[in-house]
Amino acid sequence: MKDFKKYYILPAQPAELYIALTNPATIRLWSGGKAEMSTEPGSEFSLWDESIVGRNIEFEDGKKIVQEWYFGEQEEESIVTIKLHPHKQGTSVELKHTNIPDSEYDSIIEGWNGIYFASLMEFYDEEE
Repeated sequence: MKDFKKYYILPAQPAELYIALTNPATIRLWSGGKAEMSTEPGSEFSLWDESIVGRNIEFEDGKKIVQEWYFGEQEEESIVTIKLHPHKQGTSVELKHTNIPDSEYDSIIEGWNGIYFASLMEFYDEEE
């Protein structure tokens, strides 16, 4: 099991970015795929036509999202924590993903950098 932590700067205010990460209609706009999402702790979610699935754990409006991502028969929960911090260029996103299966690590990191946050960045670049 491995952990991953990284900061991303996005040109949107934390409240706006929080909505982009939690509203299924907005998620569809920037991801291009079907999304099911609720801010109800304990609810299930799926992104990118069920490429990512899991359970929502905790929400702090405009500031924090905590989710469990499912990886088959995993013994320890894989937890994703996204914290949104105000930044002079918009928002500093603090991402922490724990207990990533070794076999999935490289593709998960590539997904965070090249798909998830790349799609968000492209979405906000198009709005300017």
